Amino acid sequence: MPDNNNNRGICSLENHHPTPSHDSEAENRLFIVFISIIATIGGFLFGFDSGVINGTVDGLQAAFNSESIGTGFNVSSMLLGCAIGAFFAGRLADWYGRRAVLRVAAVFFIVSAWGSGIAGSSLEFVIYRVLGGLAVGAASVMAPAYISEVAPARYRGMLTTVQQIAIISGLFIAFVSNYSLAATAGASTNALWMGYEAWRWMFWIELIPALLFLLMLLFIPESPRFLVVKGYRERASVVLTRLYGGGIAVRKVEEIELSLASDHHRPRFRDLIDKQSGKVRKIVWVGIGLATFQQLVGINVVFYYGAVLWQAVGFSESDALLINVISGGLSIAACVITLMVIDKIGRKPLLKWGSVGMFVTLSLMVVAFSNAGQDASGRLIMGDWGPLALIAANAYVFFFNMSWGPVMWVMLGEMFPNQIRGSGLAVSGLAQWGSNFLITMTFPMLLAGIGLAGAYGLYALGALLSIWFVVKMVHETKGTELEDMQG
Repeated sequence: MPDNNNNRGICSLENHHPTPSHDSEAENRLFIVFISIIATIGGFLFGFDSGVINGTVDGLQAAFNSESIGTGFNVSSMLLGCAIGAFFAGRLADWYGRRAVLRVAAVFFIVSAWGSGIAGSSLEFVIYRVLGGLAVGAASVMAPAYISEVAPARYRGMLTTVQQIAIISGLFIAFVSNYSLAATAGASTNALWMGYEAWRWMFWIELIPALLFLLMLLFIPESPRFLVVKGYRERASVVLTRLYGGGIAVRKVEEIELSLASDHHRPRFRDLIDKQSGKVRKIVWVGIGLATFQQLVGINVVFYYGAVLWQAVGFSESDALLINVISGGLSIAACVITLMVIDKIGRKPLLKWGSVGMFVTLSLMVVAFSNAGQDASGRLIMGDWGPLALIAANAYVFFFNMSWGPVMWVMLGEMFPNQIRGSGLAVSGLAQWGSNFLITMTFPMLLAGIGLAGAYGLYALGALLSIWFVVKMVHETKGTELEDMQG
């Protein structure tokens, strides 16, 4: 961004009324939607790769003889790759392009899906899961960024929300696949086809969407914002003409150039520092906060350990996997609601009321788990409190997926100025996946230590704090052109 704009701050977004920068009649809307959907296949794989582990925990314990800490690392090892992948994807995308990073991620998805299923040791499994994590981390930040950079402002939020629907659809399909394969084999640890256990086939199913993703990425253009940043004006103009029509391409290139640094230097991490104050830009802290709070509410405990959670409160493995399927269906419904309203009511109200809903439902789960009895082995007996826990858990998933689930990714993809989008996404992505790793790694230990009630009490506290964060720190980005984003 030009230096003389740095002191305007992100608060200006709330009172900003952008002028439409292109003629909607000239838009190639079908093409914009088409390439956005291709990008969201990365989100589908993000969800599938994250959720498939849910049904394989028993198989991993049996195959690799791991206890709670070892199982926690096997499950969360992918998240180390996610943190690294998200961090470097943002920077590599500034050097080689958004499309190139997505293509590399597709290849990593393929290698990880095959290797995770064929792994013969815990170390080998972790290596392949980390490779998958690199892909998930890259896709998690690049897919919404790419969509934001090709979609018009007035329905950018809707298209980027499709990314979250893809993520939840990936989780949902993983849950359905896990449930079906385990039911066919009799248990996830039983042999299924060709002498391989069902849990291994759970990973191999992912090869189908991963190969499709790699193929479809051959049909999308590079982000025009990236092309302008790299100095490829003519190529950017061609892409913009294809997206918005020839009448807008030249003007849009000029608008993008004006939003970059006044000395036209290439994006770099130093751009995250405000030159006047010498401090990290406020918008960067907002991005880190959004990324971190999305995980501190504990959502991925439900995604990764759902089967273990419901078995811990008395459900069978089959019933627990079926509950995951129901939760996945509710998640998709919540995301569809957000898709329809996000460009009308904005991002901030969805975040705020989502936080309120999660705090209430998590608190109800704490009450239910606190009042549960225990058998001689320490296993919870929910009794009359079981229905409350089940309803509250699914309501919690619903609130998350109509708010923080999609909206955090929408905002990260659009809130940073063009000059620092790659670097801002790198830092925020690292914070998101680092927090994810912390929550996922510690849950088995919390379960053994302070129990479900204590663990969910901590997540409820995270939801309560997120209300304050949204009210005090987050500013609306609805309808604002990327070239007008302040930071």
